[in-house]
Amino acid sequence: MIGKINEIFASIQGEGVYFGERQVFARFSGCNLKCNYCDTDFESYREYQPEALLSEIKSFGGGFHSVSFTGGEPLLQKDFLKESLRLVKENGYATYLETNGTLANELQEVIGDVDIVAMDIKLPSATGLEQGSWREHRDFLKVARAKEVFIKVIVTNSAKRQEFIAALEVLKETGYAGTVVLQPDSFAERESLGATLASFKELCARNSLSARVIPQMHKIMGVR
Repeated sequence: MIGKINEIFASIQGEGVYFGERQVFARFSGCNLKCNYCDTDFESYREYQPEALLSEIKSFGGGFHSVSFTGGEPLLQKDFLKESLRLVKENGYATYLETNGTLANELQEVIGDVDIVAMDIKLPSATGLEQGSWREHRDFLKVARAKEVFIKVIVTNSAKRQEFIAALEVLKETGYAGTVVLQPDSFAERESLGATLASFKELCARNSLSARVIPQMHKIMGVR
């Protein structure tokens, strides 16, 4: 069983509610979406067996909060991910899955060995998908809520109030009551995002959801 991995490294988590925690990151190659803010290079990768991936993770030693399976979209390599999650859990690590939240069937097959799901909700203005991924996100969250899960929304200059309302409707329909992380697009003009972020935060409050504006802290601090 072979997996395609862009890189493996140790750093701090720079996004979401766990920012500042030390993690080992395994970045999976490939994605099923093409978001306009994506800065990941998928052209170069190395092939790993699950046991070899575990060995490299273990080489970083201990003292880490968890192992982050990130991408790209790790669930595109579901079989390799499933075996890697199992091995990592068996060796005493907590597992943290970063995902675009569109592959519910694949998540169902691996969820047993996932501790934390960091789920993006992708706004159509960022993905270019006019109809959005609302059904996919709804199905995904129904599976993810069996474990600890938090929602992250990348807010770009093109983000629209109405599409964020649609995202909140997905959360309402699935009974989500956790934190919504509003992450400003790192490439956007920050001043112009202020009103949009404030508007989205106010919409969360109206829906009895806690919202936090958290930028990509690793980029601000100059770490990977």
